[in-house]
Amino acid sequence: MARLNELRLISRVAQMYHIEGRRQAEIAQHLRLSQATVSRMLKRAEAEDIVRTTVIPPAGTYNELEAALRAKYELPEAIVVECTEDRDGAIMVRIGEAAAHLLEVTLAPGEIIGVSSWSQTIFKMVENIHPQKSAQAKYVVQTLGGMGDPSVQTHATQLTTRLARLTGAEPKLLPVQGVTTSREAKLLMQADPFVRETMDLFGSITLAIVGIGAVEPSELLARSGNIFSSRELADLAEAGAVGDISLRFFDKNGKGVKTPLDERVLGLPLEDLARVERVIALAGGAKKTAAIAGALRVGVIDMLVTDKFTAQRLIDL
Repeated sequence: MARLNELRLISRVAQMYHIEGRRQAEIAQHLRLSQATVSRMLKRAEAEDIVRTTVIPPAGTYNELEAALRAKYELPEAIVVECTEDRDGAIMVRIGEAAAHLLEVTLAPGEIIGVSSWSQTIFKMVENIHPQKSAQAKYVVQTLGGMGDPSVQTHATQLTTRLARLTGAEPKLLPVQGVTTSREAKLLMQADPFVRETMDLFGSITLAIVGIGAVEPSELLARSGNIFSSRELADLAEAGAVGDISLRFFDKNGKGVKTPLDERVLGLPLEDLARVERVIALAGGAKKTAAIAGALRVGVIDMLVTDKFTAQRLIDL
């Protein structure tokens, strides 16, 4: 009977706090208890299952898919967005919208943002960001050089400078080819003072926003003049590559794939990306499912933003 009387009082305290909206100090005064006792009773109410916390996800959110992704891929965080069509264009738009909101609410003052500038999904994110007035970044760093036809390399510059303007940051560009003609050419380009200044910031990046590519070039990369030869693509496939982050390739188990192409890439290596405090990957679509799965197993991604169709495919793999 003593226990029942104790639980009755705990139940009353919980009712006053959770239902009536009274403060702990007010409850303590009303029931002639100490505030410390009220605090202990509220904790006890949860332990005794008198108070139960229920999260009811709103329509269009996918808590179960997100939890399954976190569990399967040992992923710290995942965002799964609503999308009415399992089509690349529609998926990119929805992921971009969600990523823009995420960046707006989590951007810390003085952040140094690294951005993989050859991603259509990241471009959609930038299109949806509102100008930041309070939390402003310090630098936006381009982590991969330009690609293919010089006439379309302005895409990378525009993305980087626009993101910098929206976040109040100073843009740091890589005004060189992302894939050089040879290892020697790469070393020569790295010696340029402007290139060196940008690459020296790689180790200071606090937030990296990356896309995930399949071995088969994306539409954007193909339009750029497609700097990969058929022989290079074949070499990557033979080496087991399933995808890339900023042209750093990996296999289905997340292990880095090294080919002669890797020595010619002028950009952020996966080893450096692993040292970045927060890495957000934006990717979705049926063609990229295997690439995304491999990327998650690399172990450098802290948060994946994807769509519900891709999330289900990743779980079903």
